[in-house]
Amino acid sequence: MKIHEYQAKDLFAAYGIPVKSYILCRTPDEVVSAYSQLNVNKVVLKAQVLTGGRGKAGGIKLADNPQEVQTRSEAILNLKIKDIPVDRIIVTEAVDIKKEYYLSIVVDRNTKSALLMLSSDGGIDIEEVAHSTPERIHKFQIDPMLGTPDFFTRKVAFTLFSDIKLVNQLSHIIKSLYMLFIETDASLAEINPLVLTDDDKLIAVDAKMTFDDNALFRQPKIAELFEPTEEEKKERDAKSKGFSYVHLGGEIGCMVNGAGLAMATMDLIKRYRGNPANFLDIGGSSNSEKVVQALKLLLKDDDVKVVLINIFGGITRCDDVANGILQAFEQIETDIPVVVRLTGTNEEAGRALLRDSKLYVANTMSEATRLAVNISLKTY
Repeated sequence: MKIHEYQAKDLFAAYGIPVKSYILCRTPDEVVSAYSQLNVNKVVLKAQVLTGGRGKAGGIKLADNPQEVQTRSEAILNLKIKDIPVDRIIVTEAVDIKKEYYLSIVVDRNTKSALLMLSSDGGIDIEEVAHSTPERIHKFQIDPMLGTPDFFTRKVAFTLFSDIKLVNQLSHIIKSLYMLFIETDASLAEINPLVLTDDDKLIAVDAKMTFDDNALFRQPKIAELFEPTEEEKKERDAKSKGFSYVHLGGEIGCMVNGAGLAMATMDLIKRYRGNPANFLDIGGSSNSEKVVQALKLLLKDDDVKVVLINIFGGITRCDDVANGILQAFEQIETDIPVVVRLTGTNEEAGRALLRDSKLYVANTMSEATRLAVNISLKTY
């Protein structure tokens, strides 16, 4: 689960991490009023969207008079950043920046611990730093039995600073960020950039946090902050129907029974130069209503050009699955081509039931996948 920058800053402040105060606004008039209320020479206007890349997209602007505040806030509120419309802005005092740094804590599943990362190259190009010069990003495993004692946080801080005053500031921020990370069941807590001001103060001018969905039941205050995107709404709706669904953005809608088979199906689609639209595991059921709901979910995606139904009949009989598919298409009208592959128990009987339908029936997984990819590329 993601939260907005301003919500993360509230959490930072509650744990003693230095941040600048802000005012949240939803209209240009509110932004102008906030500028007057802050009573400072220069402010930063920052779009609040649940995605990265705001700076490069024009979602962060400086302003130092009411006219600039008005025009630049209007421009930001008319933006779409990665197809997400901007509907709110925070107004905060601009900081005189001497140097930018990067600091984050993430879950490292390989070591089953938290990973602390920091770099002297903070800012909007941190991803390029990670790609081109990964040695400039320092990484430290946090022992879950020890946490962040003083000797550890000072050792880490000395990788960036030699001035003991700055070392102590960074040590405090690391300890506070880790405590926040652990106590809120976060999967990411990031400060980018962490800035050094002209008066040698370290301030988190940006804040980003994501949380473990499986732990939200014990984090009611965090769960209240959830603002699902359209895709997250689809995923939550699918989960309520007993499906495992993840939107991927391709053209081939996949309906598969079994997570491993679903992964293999997507791999094969990519091998044949296609793009899966989703991961969808409907589980081991031939229930026609379940097939109907799964198809409706797939067909809501405007990018889907073809549906691939890939079923392995183990305990589930393929003829039962075929009957379920036919009953489903009695309730759904669509012009989108549908490719079906059935294999396993009673597979021949299942294919025979589908042979006179408008569905494309394939004997093997490879054949079905090639067919779906060719249809999606309009070469079939």
